[in-house]
Amino acid sequence: MAWQDNVIESFPDTKVCMWEILVPTVRRIGGKPYTTRYHRVWDTKVREITGGLTILTPAKGQWVSPEGELFVERMIPVRIAATRTQIDKIIDLTIEYYDQLAALCYKVSEEVIIRHAKTS
Repeated sequence: MAWQDNVIESFPDTKVCMWEILVPTVRRIGGKPYTTRYHRVWDTKVREITGGLTILTPAKGQWVSPEGELFVERMIPVRIAATRTQIDKIIDLTIEYYDQLAALCYKVSEEVIIRHAKTS
C-alpha cells in the first residue's frame, strides 16, 4: 500500500482474505505419517509468508484423482489470512513440501479484521 496525503492507495493484491488449505497427515508414497516436527517446518515457512496461521483439528476426506484413483486420507485444515499472491505461494509450497499431486485451498471469507490492542 502506498501512502499519499494520509490516503491508502489500494492495489489489486493488497486485499487480505481468509483462506483454508488442507494439509496431508501421511506421505503420498508409503503412507507413513508426517511427524509433528516435519509439519512445524511447513508452519514456519507459512508464517514467513503471512505472519500467522490457525491449525484446526484433523478431518477425514476423500477425493478421486483425474486418473480415477480414490484417495481416502486424514488432512489438517489450516486457516491463513493472506493475499491471493501469498496463498498461491503457500499452495505451491504445500504441493512441493508434502510431495502432493494436488492441494485443495478455498476462500473462507472476503473480509479479515486484525485489530491490535492500543498501547499507551
